[in-house]
Amino acid sequence: MNLRKLWPFRKKNKGKSLDKDGLLSSAERVLTPVSQLTIGMYVIELDRPWIETKFIFQGFEIRTDAEIKQLKETCEFVYIDLTKNKKRRPVKIESGTDKAPESYDFDAKPPPKKGNFEKEIKRADLVYRQTGQLVSEFMERIAHGGGVDSKIAKEAVSHCVNSILHSPDAILWLSQLKNRDAYTAQHSLNVCMLSIVLGRHLNLSEANLNNVGLCGMMHDMGKMRVPLEILNKPGKLDPDEMEIMQSHPLLGYELLRSSPGMYYGAVESAYSHHERLDGSGYPRRINRTSLSLFTKIVTIVDMYDAITSDRVYQKGRTHLEATHIMSNLVDVQLERDLVIKFIECIGVYPPGAVVMMTNRAVAIVVEVNEVLKLRPKVMLLLDEDHYPVPEQVIDLSLMPTDDYGNVYTIKGIINAEQYNIDIAKYYQRGFLQKGFAADRRS
Repeated sequence: MNLRKLWPFRKKNKGKSLDKDGLLSSAERVLTPVSQLTIGMYVIELDRPWIETKFIFQGFEIRTDAEIKQLKETCEFVYIDLTKNKKRRPVKIESGTDKAPESYDFDAKPPPKKGNFEKEIKRADLVYRQTGQLVSEFMERIAHGGGVDSKIAKEAVSHCVNSILHSPDAILWLSQLKNRDAYTAQHSLNVCMLSIVLGRHLNLSEANLNNVGLCGMMHDMGKMRVPLEILNKPGKLDPDEMEIMQSHPLLGYELLRSSPGMYYGAVESAYSHHERLDGSGYPRRINRTSLSLFTKIVTIVDMYDAITSDRVYQKGRTHLEATHIMSNLVDVQLERDLVIKFIECIGVYPPGAVVMMTNRAVAIVVEVNEVLKLRPKVMLLLDEDHYPVPEQVIDLSLMPTDDYGNVYTIKGIINAEQYNIDIAKYYQRGFLQKGFAADRRS
């Protein structure tokens, strides 16, 4: 199976910063929505092959309104060369949204939470379930040849953003209730949520949280055009099957660019979320100079959720195992600063993690303390002899002690299955509500 090459060959230009594929550096080669084009800009690349369009020249300066109109009729976005532009880009990307940032302030602090876990978990549960159902419906429709309703998708992401701004811990907790049989849809849901959580930690604007959340939700839609026998194969894929599987970014790109009203960054992230900083990814083997901030965010959370999830061919790893694997890929495949910020926002002991205390009691993390990372709120499940105990939330930042006068301290994350702990069943029995109620009474 030979995949179509969408990007035309370019000759190297002296005096410009080029990557190994002969493309301009990201500082000069800028992804731009067609709604933002003005006379004087120099277009060097379209979001589709030149041969499929009416344009004669592969690279030209926009000289007339008619050319802008033709570009709008042909494309969703283009790449422009800032070194040749006679006019700079306008500040706004599109009506009603912020300009997608090209960088971020590493030292920026996330906004304060608007609520807390106990108050938000009920609404977060509704948002999580309804959004998950929507993602499943999108995928079912795509698998049968349909498309994506961009307006409905954006509305759903907006509800996710609102919930996360109130309490990211609630959504993080729910993302741990994983169902292996519904991996593909749940994975897209979790990548949406985790992308927003990381965006909040980077102090992105609310408009850009909506944008990056949509990027996460849409990133794997191309998989619905991959045959199910390959997508769900329990064993190792053979070379031909792997080639088909690795076509899903291109399939997603083609699907989303044909969806009216789709945010252009989501199209790009779907196409590029398996690319890597060193150019070792697929399908185009582009490097860091051609990857947007939102694509880098989606790439990191996509990898994290995949590693920590049970799949037909592998068992999920713990949070610490996943972050260790990802830390070994910084500067080569993943951007170092973004990985650091992601680990910061998830926490050393993330919501939903099952942990062993130093007295051998077993607990589940409920809510992260953003100041004292090692002392979150937890709920005890088993005592030091591993017998069940009544539900009660314990705030470790208050330095509580056990029956022997020892301060409760987390020893480390453990595998829930080793202790026959099913987080989903605990949650369904309402143990969180019981635990908070017991904490209020104490």
